[in-house]
Amino acid sequence: MDFKLSEEQELLLESVDDFIKQCPDMGFDAEYFRDRYNANQPPHEYNKALVESGLGTLGIPERFGGTEVDLLTMVLVAERFASNDFPHLLGAALQIDDMLSFGSEEQLEIVSRLFMEGRRAFSLGITEPQAGSDNNMLATTAEHRGGKVILNGHKSFISNASTTPYMLCVAREAEPEDPKKWASMYFVPMDTPGVKIAGMHKLGCKFDTMEEVYLENVELPESALVGVRGNGFYQLMKNFELERLIIAAGCLGMAQCAFNDAAAYANQRIAFGKPIGKFQLIQEMITECQIKLTNMRNYCYMCSWQKDNGISVRATSGLAKYYCARAGFEVVDSAMQILGGLGYSEDHRVSRIWKDIRLYRIGGGTDQIMIHTTSREILKQYM
Repeated sequence: MDFKLSEEQELLLESVDDFIKQCPDMGFDAEYFRDRYNANQPPHEYNKALVESGLGTLGIPERFGGTEVDLLTMVLVAERFASNDFPHLLGAALQIDDMLSFGSEEQLEIVSRLFMEGRRAFSLGITEPQAGSDNNMLATTAEHRGGKVILNGHKSFISNASTTPYMLCVAREAEPEDPKKWASMYFVPMDTPGVKIAGMHKLGCKFDTMEEVYLENVELPESALVGVRGNGFYQLMKNFELERLIIAAGCLGMAQCAFNDAAAYANQRIAFGKPIGKFQLIQEMITECQIKLTNMRNYCYMCSWQKDNGISVRATSGLAKYYCARAGFEVVDSAMQILGGLGYSEDHRVSRIWKDIRLYRIGGGTDQIMIHTTSREILKQYM
């Protein structure tokens, strides 16, 4: 495997660096992001500028105004943004991939158009009060009557339900043609009668909102189906493969950002007459963090390369997500320890990153589910 960046990738990362340097002059300084974060609002103006720069349209088909690049390049860009503590739009890769894989041309056009406006197109409506890790417990139903599909159910812990115009909803078919094909995906406009949203509060990741969504006799045309009726569970598993890689890449970037601050501080902070980086216990933390960051990077790059080359990442994406979420949190926690009281204060970004990164040992599949699903794939190789 070649670890050398291509000339195109180097130029693209230079463009990211240039964009980040220009952000304060465009009004996107630390205060801007802090205000949006504290207000639990997406940085819409920044996202729009990101799209206008071309960096926010990576992964969108050219026929919709985007730039098609391989997944590894997108991961490199997301890592660079996150390591500088700037939001990115790698989530576009997931939503575009869903529609390229399963959606109709009309659905793909809607999603692409919204991203070209710097907006997320849809929330992912999977989790329910009684169905988190156990997707088989999904109770939201889809009934087909008179050429319409009627949705009833209750979704919970849904990110961005109040800020996106659509929800990609996974529902149980009331009368499945095949018991093994019991779930389908539907593209639900959030302004449809019968859709009700209730806000929830969370610890971190506050650029994204979190809500409960109630579906009461929500009537949709049959064309709202995404993919094949009854194949929703299999489509969801494919969605998870890319989502878990995206999470891993985000954790890598956040951990690198926190480590950058901690390592610089270790060279500057004087205690007992010398920089704290001269003390062996701090040196051990720095060394352990660097090893974890290197392993995280290798996992993310390897998984991206496999996906780009048509190699199954069913196990690798889960392993990457499991390792990077855990190791990333450990790196950020060590960074906070090195920074001491400064790192624990809300004035320092590491305290926010510490809260944000903790989510990813839960969202996208808990640590325990990652162990369960990946171990099955690993053991199959030895049967």
